Amino acid sequence: MRVFEALESNVRLYSRSFPDVFSRARGSIMLTDSGLEVIDFLSGAGALNYGHNNYNIKAAITEYLSSDAVIHGLDLACPAKREFMETFDSVILRERGLQSYRFQFTGPTGANAIEAALKLSRKITGRQNIISFTHGYHGMSLGATAVTSSRFSRTASGICLFGATLMPYDGYLGPEVDTADYLRKVLLDDSGGIDPPAAILVETVQGEGGINVAGKKWLQSIQAIAKECGALFIVDDIQMGCGRTGEFFSFEFAELSPDIVVMSKSLSGYGLPLSMLLLKKERDAWQPGEHTGTFRGNNLALVSATAAIDIYWRSRTFSEGVQRMGEHMRHRLEAISSEHGGRFVVRGRGMALGFDCQIAETAAATVRKAFEKGLIIERCGPIDQVVKFLPALTIDLETLNQGMDIFEASLAETMKRARGA
Repeated sequence: MRVFEALESNVRLYSRSFPDVFSRARGSIMLTDSGLEVIDFLSGAGALNYGHNNYNIKAAITEYLSSDAVIHGLDLACPAKREFMETFDSVILRERGLQSYRFQFTGPTGANAIEAALKLSRKITGRQNIISFTHGYHGMSLGATAVTSSRFSRTASGICLFGATLMPYDGYLGPEVDTADYLRKVLLDDSGGIDPPAAILVETVQGEGGINVAGKKWLQSIQAIAKECGALFIVDDIQMGCGRTGEFFSFEFAELSPDIVVMSKSLSGYGLPLSMLLLKKERDAWQPGEHTGTFRGNNLALVSATAAIDIYWRSRTFSEGVQRMGEHMRHRLEAISSEHGGRFVVRGRGMALGFDCQIAETAAATVRKAFEKGLIIERCGPIDQVVKFLPALTIDLETLNQGMDIFEASLAETMKRARGA
């Protein structure tokens, strides 16, 4: 670790939380240079939904590499892009009645895609204001940070952030307050003090914000409000898409039809950088070349993305398995909470679950101890008080239970030490 400490910027994060050198990985297991075998419940912050070095997806990548096909092609027409769009359209979109979308490939990160979505919304409406929500996270570039709620992230920008209004997310003001009604009232009131928005941007499950889950009725109301006030409705599905909540899109359960869907992270299926927007055809207002990027449409990532769809999404079997595994995780976590008098809160959807420790130090100590025992698990929430569970969607039950056992033992030791102190 000395080389990383001496040469890498202070901004490094995960190497501080998990201080070892990771040399190999397959499925849900990572190996370190020190000989530690670690179960991965982080999954590349949601970029590895199908696990590390998924052999079936790797085979498609290897075949493509050996053929001398085009790897970097800007936005030239290439077979890799054609096959991805045709497969995604037929297997994902048309099967869900969402065939009215076009693809826009942006720069390689989720933040790049968010920037494109905000830019397009402002171009279409001629407005500047974006409505986003408390505890929301959308990226680290300036436009994405402006619609992100974290004071820590916003302060790091070094300038005054503008062009966004943050409103209370579902449940933010308690279960008795419908924050959608509040949003409707202030937006439709000429004296509400909020500039008419170009777009309303929402996560159906807030990952970094603490695994906060929006309800079906609330999400439907937000979509209706966007339409009422002439704004675009954008769903950020960067972390919660590609099956994380049980269905391919996190908004399917609410029967939404967003103007723009933002996708990245596990879209490539292999941890390769790939981001895109799904745009309703009537919202595709770009002029040729009006928004570009050198690394848009990474062909190798498009090949792996196509393979992932072919392997996992041509039937309902995979989705149903994710939902079953998610219920198993929830039951385990609720049982663990019960062992401690029910003082901890479990929330989430599918295989995106949060265990709210209420106290940041409790979560931090549990995560540290879990790593010592062979489990990578991370924290989230306003003060990092929530332990976040994002195991690979392909994890086997035995490995999942082993990880849960480690978490349970780590929490028990943390609580015992706290009582002793």
